[in-house]
Parts: sequence; structure tokens; C-alpha cells
Amino acid sequence: MLLFNWACCVICCLFAQIPVMMDPMVMSILYIWCQLNPDVIVSFWFGSRFKATYLPWVLFGFNLVVSGGGIMELFGIIVGHTYFFLMFKYPQEMGGPQLIRTPQFLYDYFPNQRTIHSFGSVPTPRAQQPDAAAGGDPRRHNWGRGQVLGDRQ
Repeated sequence: MLLFNWACCVICCLFAQIPVMMDPMVMSILYIWCQLNPDVIVSFWFGSRFKATYLPWVLFGFNLVVSGGGIMELFGIIVGHTYFFLMFKYPQEMGGPQLIRTPQFLYDYFPNQRTIHSFGSVPTPRAQQPDAAAGGDPRRHNWGRGQVLGDRQ
């Protein structure tokens, strides 16, 4: 996904003469996440809440109003939509072939399986110690009940 988005962003930014590709890349990844999680409720400035499907468009409109631009966000939305359409919509809903595949050399370097690493093993629970008052543990002293505060005898 990142390689495809990067290549598309390079092409778009070269034609539009945009020197920095950070905003389109971030927006393209955000667009794909929002399309994969459309019903998640997200929050924007001042507590406005809406579905994740609308978040890229809200960010586009916000940057259009605030900075007077928005072209970089629009390129990110276009790149993200291109990936989402070619990877998910076209093969699953329209019955077409999967046009984007992850190259095998990436699977060779980064396996497609999750491994869980930990620091050592889980500690075993200790057996219940016998009560010292009952004389079960010779290392502890039977101090007795003690003096109750406020007890006048």
C-alpha cells in the first residue's frame, strides 16, 4: 500500500509541482483507513463528531477554508481512493481481478504472520502460605492480637 501510494503521490506531485509529499501521503492512508472503518465515530475540533467516512472531506474543507489551498488533501484523497478501488472495490464488488498485489520480495523480508514476543515466562502462582498463628510457618513470629486503639482495660 505504501509503495503504491508513494508512486502515485510522486506522479501527482510532479505534475502539480508540489515539493513536499507528506500531506498527500498522510491523507491517502487516512482515506483508506476511513473507507475500511466507515462506521467508527471520530471527533474533530470543538467536539464535533461524525462517521469516519466523512473525515477526509472534513479535513479537505477545513484546510480549504483555513489555508486557502486544499489541493494536497485532494491529491491524497484521489490517491487513497485509487488504491481502495483497485484493491477492494473492483475485485470484491465488481468481480474483477485483483490488480494490486504485494510483491513476493516484501513477504520474504517481512513475513505476513504475527509473532508475540515477551520478556521471559509468566510467573507461577505461589502456594498459599499456612497461617503463622497456627504455627505453620517457623520463620514468622506469632506476635499476637496487639493492643486495640481506644480499648480501655
